[in-house]
This record gives sequence, structure tokens and C-alpha cells, in this order.
Amino acid sequence: MTEYLSNKLRDLLKQAQGRDVDLRYIRSELKINPEDNAWDTVKTLMHNFSKGNTKLVKPSGRNDGNYHVVTQVRPVSVFGDPRERKQPFPLIFPRDFNKGMEWEFAEDIVIREGDCIIIGGVSNFGKTALALNFCGENIDKNPVLMGNEYTTRVGDTDEYEPTPRFLNRLDAMDWIKWTNGDGQDAFTLLPVRGDYAEHVVKDKINIIDWVNLEANKLYDISRVMDDCKAEVGRGILVIVLQKGEGAVVARGGQFVKDFTDCELNIDKFSDTESMLTIGKVKEYTKPVTGRKFAFGIYQGVKIMDFREIKQCPSCRGKKWVGQKPCEECNKVGWVDK
Repeated sequence: MTEYLSNKLRDLLKQAQGRDVDLRYIRSELKINPEDNAWDTVKTLMHNFSKGNTKLVKPSGRNDGNYHVVTQVRPVSVFGDPRERKQPFPLIFPRDFNKGMEWEFAEDIVIREGDCIIIGGVSNFGKTALALNFCGENIDKNPVLMGNEYTTRVGDTDEYEPTPRFLNRLDAMDWIKWTNGDGQDAFTLLPVRGDYAEHVVKDKINIIDWVNLEANKLYDISRVMDDCKAEVGRGILVIVLQKGEGAVVARGGQFVKDFTDCELNIDKFSDTESMLTIGKVKEYTKPVTGRKFAFGIYQGVKIMDFREIKQCPSCRGKKWVGQKPCEECNKVGWVDK
């Protein structure tokens, strides 16, 4: 009887890994009468399952019959089995439309399977342009698009369709062939606005534009990124986040950096141009963090006149020289490098 109950309880706990359970739930699922002797056996088994090196459950510590079911893991052999040493992920960064060339710093950043690129930007200065350029330049890898920017519900139905602005942007990217040989989409568009990790497509480039979190839960971005990275397998993530004007990093602050492998921040450079700053980069062939670039955007997607900039030597970024606007940088604070 004890062995039978032990096996039934193990099966139940296996299905509940990572969750919290209580004795009432266990009694209900196993259909045990609390007056039956088997009930005492179950409580003893739960106590035993919380001991030893391989714990199945962790008591709450309050003697209230609540337990956390421990997710079971097995050791991973590193050198006991042949392991392929893989090359960096062949991700293509956006290009300068004028030059037709990939951004110059791209060759210095190493992207590997499972990595997460964060695009944090102020409103209306190029976040979606970068996201769609990452998608278009890597169209041969059948990327996945999801988020708040691309789809809208059809009437009162459960169906979605592309937004007019999204379609116009794709049309403007006329150097990209968005369809395959059968005229079908060469990418996957998912109408996802939450629970992103549940919809991440394993082994693909997943572009999420953008993750929207409640103002009092911005710290949750760390968990969202962690969950998405756990699901992406041998693919990569490009996650777009809003950034407050003047903020150093995207909303979520330091929590954004926890699981970021490459951080690209976009700010206003002038009324007509944007500024990209390279933030955290986990792996590189030469240092790139802190480098800044200015660029314009035409038709919402064409990145124009992409060039590196430096702090103005006359005003040192303050935009004023004494009481007068800086003439060298035209009161921008930056000049071409």
C-alpha cells in the first residue's frame, strides 16, 4: 500500500513541478479520506520527500501543509560527450540605406545562439525601424515578429490583420523580398501582446516589438527576458522596450541588463535625426560599449546617413559656450567623429 501511494504521489508531484501545492490539493487529487490510515502515510511521504539530496518538495516553513514542488534537473555532461564548438550566430545588423552596407560596428559584436538584443528607445525615434530592419536583413532565416506594433483585431472577431502602417513600412523596404517562392510570407507574424515566452518559436529569430509592462512592475522585464531566453533554443531574441527621454537605459532600469547580451539605446539627436548608443555587450572582438551614432529615418524604415559621432570639443556636450549657443555643433552637443 505504501509503495502504491508513494508512486501515485510521485506522479502527482511530477506534474506539479515548479508550483505550490497543499495537503488539501493532494488529498483531493489522490481521493483519500482524511480518516483513512493512508492519509497519515501521505503526510509521512511528503515529509520524507523534503529530505535528502534529491528533494521533491520544499515545505513553506510555517507548518501549514503548503509545499513548493521542486523542479527536478539532471546534471549536464560537459566533457563526457562530444560537444560541437559552434560559430557565432550569423545575424545581420541593419544597413545604412545610402551606402547599402551593414552598420560598421556589427563585425565587432559577437552574437551567439540564445542571445538577447535589447533595443531601448524614446518614442518615435526609430525603435520599430530597427526591429523591422533586423527582420528584413535576416529574412532568409524565417524570423518571427510579435508585439504591439503590427496587428489589429478584425471587428469583434478573434481574427487579426496587419495594421496599415505596418504594411506601408514593409512596402517601403523594397530591397527586401518578404515572400518565398510560393508567394507566402517568409516570416511569421504573431498577434502577441503578452505572455511572450509562451509564444517564442524555438531556434528562430524572435523579434518582440514591444514589451509593455505596468508602470509599477517594470522590474518584471528581467523575468520576461529570462523566460524568453529559456524558450528560444538556438535562435536569438530582439526585444524592443520604451525608454524615457533622458534616461540612460530602457524602462526597467538595471533589471534590463540582467539578461541582455547586446544593448542598443536610441535617443533624440535632433528634430529630424536619432542617436544610437551601444550599451552592454557581453562578447566582442574589440570594445564597442559607449560608441554613439547618428542617423535619419526615411519612410519610417530607411536608415539614412548612419555615422559615428563624438562629444563636441567646444561645448563638451553642454550645447552652450558661455551664454551663447555652441556654433560648432549647432547646439546639439555632438559632432561627426
